[in-house]
Amino acid sequence: MTTWQPDADETLLARCGVGFATGVATPVSGMRWFRDTERRDIQDELPGWPAGQRFAPRTKTERRLRDGRKFGARFLLVATLGVLESLAGSGSTGNVARLGQPEEPENEVEDFPVMWAASGTLARTLPWQLDPGRRPDIERTHMVVTDRRVLVLGLLDDKDEPNDEVLWETPRSNVAAAQRMQFSQYEVDFKLVFVDGSWCRLAGWNTNCRDDVTRFLATPPELVAREALTAGQRQTIAKFLKRQGQDRIGDLLITRRPSGHFRAEYLRTDLIDPDYGISSDVCLMGANGETVNYEQGDL
Repeated sequence: MTTWQPDADETLLARCGVGFATGVATPVSGMRWFRDTERRDIQDELPGWPAGQRFAPRTKTERRLRDGRKFGARFLLVATLGVLESLAGSGSTGNVARLGQPEEPENEVEDFPVMWAASGTLARTLPWQLDPGRRPDIERTHMVVTDRRVLVLGLLDDKDEPNDEVLWETPRSNVAAAQRMQFSQYEVDFKLVFVDGSWCRLAGWNTNCRDDVTRFLATPPELVAREALTAGQRQTIAKFLKRQGQDRIGDLLITRRPSGHFRAEYLRTDLIDPDYGISSDVCLMGANGETVNYEQGDL
C-alpha cells in the first residue's frame, strides 16, 4: 500500500476529498467549463487532458421546461410528504437544500467556469483527474494542505489499498486567496485564487472538507507547540488526547486562530477514507484551557 506522507520537516494540516465544482443554477446545472480570461473554452489546450464532455448553457425555453418539470416533481413530493406527515403525526420528514444568492452571476448563473486561466498560468497545470466527468469511477482525488505545500493526490476507491499518487503540487505561497462560495448546493464549493491571477472552483466531498482545506489557505496557520501552552491548556489537551483512546494513531495539531482562540485537532492519519480523506476530532479552548464558543475565524 502506498500512502502519501509529509516530509520530516513538514506539518500536515488537512487532507480532504475534492474535485472541480458543478453548476447548480438552472442554465448551467450539472455543467462546468474551463475558460481563459476571454471566456474561450480551453479544455483542448490543457496538456495531457483526455477529451471531455462539452456543455452549452440552457436556453430560456429549456429553462422553462426544466423548471416546469421541477415544479411538478416538487408538487408531487410535497403532496407525498404531507400524507407521510399525517400518517406519522410528527413534524417534517424531509429537508430541501436551499441556495444562497449568486455572488458572481456571470460565473454562477450565466456561465460556470471551474478554471479561469490565461496562457501560462498556474491553474492550467491542475490535473484532469479533478474533473468528475473525466475521472474513472474507481478513482478519487484528495487535496492535501501542509505548512509548505498544496498537493492533489490521485487514489483508488479502496480503503485498504488506496495507492496514493501525487498528481500536482505547488508551494503554499502560490495561493493568494481561498474563498468559500455561498452559492453552492450543500455548501461545498470554494475558490482558490493563485498569485498569477488564475483561479479554480472546487467542491469538497462535504462541507467539512471545504472548511478544512480553506481554513489553512485563507489565513497562514499559526502553529503552537505543546510546550508553549499554559498549564490549563496542557490539562485540556491531556484530556483531549485521552478520549482518543490508547491505541490511537494520529497527529496532534494546535493552531492559534484569528479570534485568539486555540484550536486543537487530532488528525486520524491511520484512517484514510477514499471519499472524505482524513477526519479529525476538534477541541477549541481559550488562553487558560477553558471551553469557548466559536467565533468568526475559528471555523
